[in-house]
Amino acid sequence: MIQETLANIEFMFEDLNDLNVILYAAKCYEKPNCIDSEFDEDYKRIRYIKRLLHRYRVTGDIKERLLLNHLVVAQNVFGVEPTTRMLFVRINEKDYSALKTFLIYTSAMPEIVKGINGRDIVSEEIEIDGRLISLLRDL
Repeated sequence: MIQETLANIEFMFEDLNDLNVILYAAKCYEKPNCIDSEFDEDYKRIRYIKRLLHRYRVTGDIKERLLLNHLVVAQNVFGVEPTTRMLFVRINEKDYSALKTFLIYTSAMPEIVKGINGRDIVSEEIEIDGRLISLLRDL
């Protein structure tokens, strides 16, 4: 019975989307006893990364150290792969290039991000942001 339940839970997250991303985050959370305010604060990092990437696309202004800080903390509390998957679900496709650049910098960009809104995302199909590469090299 328990094995069957665990298999159903894993199946539920094969395709990650806006409807199940918060449940997925809770499942992957490294502090299972803190599923309240600490979880909310840590999950807000995903939304904050989304806003920073959006602002970069719209204005050209980026706070690269702040974004990296939020990214590393999210990777520490949710795990590297889950954080990557959640970010690809939550951010706009127009921001994929900037996200990929930051994920490469943190060695977290896989060749394929599986099960995002009904499809797999192939890394080779996303360009790298040249301006961000220059900024990150200078850190």
